Amino acid sequence: MAACHLIVDSCCDLPARLIERPGVTLMKFPYMMDGGTFEDDLFETSTAADFYNAMRKGSEPTTAQVTLQTLTDTFTAAAKEGAPCVYLAFSSGLSATVDAACVVADQVRAEFPDFELHLVDTHLASVAEGLLVYGALVQHEKGMTAAELAAWAEEARYFVNEEFMVDDLGALRRGGRIPASVAVAGAALDVKPLLNIGVDGKLTLVGVARGRKKGIKQLVEYYKKNVDPAGPGRAAVIGHADCPKDAGRLKDLLLKEDPNLLVLECSIGPVIGSHVGPEMLAVVFWGQDKRDNLSVADRIARKVKGEK
Repeated sequence: MAACHLIVDSCCDLPARLIERPGVTLMKFPYMMDGGTFEDDLFETSTAADFYNAMRKGSEPTTAQVTLQTLTDTFTAAAKEGAPCVYLAFSSGLSATVDAACVVADQVRAEFPDFELHLVDTHLASVAEGLLVYGALVQHEKGMTAAELAAWAEEARYFVNEEFMVDDLGALRRGGRIPASVAVAGAALDVKPLLNIGVDGKLTLVGVARGRKKGIKQLVEYYKKNVDPAGPGRAAVIGHADCPKDAGRLKDLLLKEDPNLLVLECSIGPVIGSHVGPEMLAVVFWGQDKRDNLSVADRIARKVKGEK
């Protein structure tokens, strides 16, 4: 039996069926599209094809952080339930939701002094966050306490390796997730940009590919180079923004490298999809410690801040 309550948010982009279980709450991010405001419910009430086809036809959806009311309602309900709680949050490098959650958590704790709530900034997004959440769900079912689960997540987040390819950088530029100069350069070169999520939870442009087929092969090479065979399960997550054929091609190539690999395919949800656009393709897996890849300047900065 679970020893704590687990809160996750919809930016993990996992299938709803994996999250719908006792002791787990899904907190839904909002998004705005064509004059309406909607909740990201992991495509339970809409389809990925409809959402991305609307973008292909010119819709430019926007997003916002989780509302203070949603945070308050979610934490208050957990406090009333009485079980110790962990919230695995979408990266602070891409959203201010973590900061808002800290403020609301203090308010709820003031009302419920005995409420044990751990907030974990995953420094991850989309299916990278999803892999961490999936691992946390396994630990949750094994009976980890809230403190143990929070400590596990704070360390495990550094071993989630991800790389993703976008068709262009326009949506990321509009959402302010990358500098406009980078987006312009990518468009001018007519390439498929490859990105990952740094230790700080922000997006980093790490390469380019001349065409999608080459990009898919580069995703496989990234997996081969960085996968940890001794990691917690031989598993990989493929995320895609309504490009199932490319996702299938990537899966086939990964299984060619490791026939025993467990591959989970997920649709990129509307909140993340608003920023990456149609045709985004990602591979995520347990791999090398990201902290080992820090530059000298970053290592010095972390030492100065007293971080590991």
